[in-house]
Amino acid sequence: MSRTKKFLPLLAVSLAWLVASNAYAQATRTFVSGVGDDANPCSRTAPCKTFAGAISKTAPAGEIDVLDPGGFGALTITKSISVEADGLVAGILVSGTNGFTVAAGPSDVVVLRGLTFDGIGTGLNGIQVTTAGTVIVDNCYIKGFAMRGISVQPTASTNVFISNTSIQGQTSNGLVVAPSGGSAQVSVDNVNIVNNTNYGLSITGGSTVVVRNSTISDNAIGTTFANIRVDGLPGNATLTLDNVVVNGGPTGITALGGATVNVNNSTISNNTTGLSASGASILSFGNNRLTGNTPNGSFTGSIGLQ
Repeated sequence: MSRTKKFLPLLAVSLAWLVASNAYAQATRTFVSGVGDDANPCSRTAPCKTFAGAISKTAPAGEIDVLDPGGFGALTITKSISVEADGLVAGILVSGTNGFTVAAGPSDVVVLRGLTFDGIGTGLNGIQVTTAGTVIVDNCYIKGFAMRGISVQPTASTNVFISNTSIQGQTSNGLVVAPSGGSAQVSVDNVNIVNNTNYGLSITGGSTVVVRNSTISDNAIGTTFANIRVDGLPGNATLTLDNVVVNGGPTGITALGGATVNVNNSTISNNTTGLSASGASILSFGNNRLTGNTPNGSFTGSIGLQ
C-alpha cells in the first residue's frame, strides 16, 4: 500500500474528530457563575465566568443561564440566543462601552431576561439593537448610561418587545427608537421609564411603537425636552399609548414632522406643558385624563370608539 493510501484513513479520522470536537464545544445550554472560569466548558458543573466566555460555547438558538449572583460583563450577540437569569442578580457593569450589543442575523431571535445593566455614568448604551429579526427584553433593570438605556437603531427591519422592565437614570435618553434602515416595530408593556436626563421615550421616522400599562415620568427635569418625543422625519412615525401615565416633565408629549400619536385611557398630568404638536397629530379616543399641566395643551383630533 502506498504511503498516500495509508495516510488517507488517518486524515479522515482526524477530520471526524475535529468535527465532533466542535459540535461538542457548542452546547445547547451553557451556564455562568460568579465563581466560574472562562476556561471551563460552561457546563452546569463547570460554568464559565462571563457571558462573553459562554457565548462562543453556546450553539445558535441555545441558552446561557445564570447559576448564581455575579457580574458577567459586556456582550456582543451575533446569533439567535437567550441570556436568562431567574430571580438572581445577573449584573452587567460597564464603563465606556455598551452593555449588550445585538448585531444578529435578519431572522435571529434574541431573548434577554432577568438582567441588570449599570453604566455607572460612563457606559454608552445599556442595550443597543443594530440587527436582528426579533429582540425580547423582559424583567430587566437598566440604569446609569451616558447615552441611552435601550437604543433601537436597526439597519434593517426589526421587531423589539420590552416588558416588565425599568429604564431609569440615564444621563441622556431612556428608550430611543430611530431606525437607520428598514423599520422598527416596538412593543412596550409594563415598563417604567423614569428620571432620565433628556427624553424618556424618543421616536423618529420608520418607527411604529405601542406602549401599554406603563409609566413615563419625571424625565427631562431641568431641560426643555419632553417625557415623550415623536418626530415623523425622515419618514412616518406612529406611537400608540394605552393605559400609560405621562407625568412631571417640561412637556408630556411632543409630536413633530407628520408624526401620529394615538392616546387611549391614559393620563397626561403635572407637566409644564401637557401636549405640544407641530405639523403632527395627537389623537384621543375620548377617554383620557389631561390635567394639572400649565398649560394642558390640547389633542389635535379624536378617534371614535367602536
